[in-house]
Amino acid sequence: MILDSVNKDLLKLADEANEALKAIYDDIDDICLYNSDRVLQAFIENRVSYSDFADINGYGNYDEGRDKLERIFARVLGCEDALVRPQIMSGTNAIYLALSALLKNGDVLLSINGTPYDSLQEMIGIYGDSSQSLKAHGVKYEQIDLVDNDFDGPAIIKRLKEGPIKVIEIQRSRGYADRDSLSIAKIAAIIKTIRSVDKDVIIAVDNCYGELVERMEPGHVGADIVIGSLMKNLGGGIAATGGYIGGRKDLIHMVAERLTAPGIGKDLGANFNQNLSFFKGIFMAPNAVRNALKTVVFAAYMLEKLGYDKVFPRYDEKRTDIIQTLELKDEERLTAFTQGIQSSSPIDSFVKVMSAPMPGYPFNEVMAAGSFTQGSTIELSADAPVIEPYRLYMQGGLTLEYGKLSILLALSNLKN
Repeated sequence: MILDSVNKDLLKLADEANEALKAIYDDIDDICLYNSDRVLQAFIENRVSYSDFADINGYGNYDEGRDKLERIFARVLGCEDALVRPQIMSGTNAIYLALSALLKNGDVLLSINGTPYDSLQEMIGIYGDSSQSLKAHGVKYEQIDLVDNDFDGPAIIKRLKEGPIKVIEIQRSRGYADRDSLSIAKIAAIIKTIRSVDKDVIIAVDNCYGELVERMEPGHVGADIVIGSLMKNLGGGIAATGGYIGGRKDLIHMVAERLTAPGIGKDLGANFNQNLSFFKGIFMAPNAVRNALKTVVFAAYMLEKLGYDKVFPRYDEKRTDIIQTLELKDEERLTAFTQGIQSSSPIDSFVKVMSAPMPGYPFNEVMAAGSFTQGSTIELSADAPVIEPYRLYMQGGLTLEYGKLSILLALSNLKN
């Protein structure tokens, strides 16, 4: 039994956490109920039926289930339309698909939250020499850094007045950056500021890790494009692949033509028998996000009470994504904690976590990902670039009980 190998002092602290976190868990439950209401209403409005789960192969003509699924995603995300396809393999793929559809030679992409997540940098052309990067296709990249964990409104206004920007990109989660994740309230405020100066610029939000954490999505507060992966929140731990792009109808048409071909757009695309898992995934997503949030809140509480001072967010802070970070000071501790998560995973528990290169990332990584779907980060996972300050990023947890077991074993590894 895993509990038999957990340090007894940790078990006592876990019991204390159950009472201490009750009010926070209750608030998470309330958000889950609110978002479940929106998801269920979308299913009912779109008259989902058993026939919508049928496998459509070949060109994928006349897939009514696929069309209903995309209307459901649009409704949940607060958007006019959506593209939800198994052909989109990851969040990075979804972001590249959207940006390459919207940006042409000479256009400017402006990031207003500093440098994007590591896996996006080569895609943009910030580093590397890929012939398929946005930079290689003539797209110009600029960025404005955050100030005190919020958007630099005056700098953004100044830049908009200096000349045309085609797309403004906002990354909701912190990624590997040393900053807070961005709340819907902050995103809403900066969208209002941007629109007071420029009504035409396209505002795109990388929504990865943030879906259903709050009561609203970026589409509800004026974002033109909202992008994410089904191996994160909205896949509910059930979708085995896929990604989504929601937004204005005209922009989704452009992205769909980039995915398929001009003149085809959203009308074709076989579902590879994934409709059922996609429907079930978004249906279960509010509950999966609830459990992921409770798991990382529990982790933060345990770490803080054990004396770790570099725990972000703190256990009692409001959250806008499912990511928990922890600075572990050296590679040995980083690897030990990650190995604790891996060894208590349902899949590949016997695998030894080691520092290694990873495609799309500039540094060696350690990663615990013993998940049913390879790379799924709504299931409990932990990863980190192996560089100072050796900051670990943990996310997911399909159930609080499994999450607790993994965290207790990881903490025991550190204690030993």
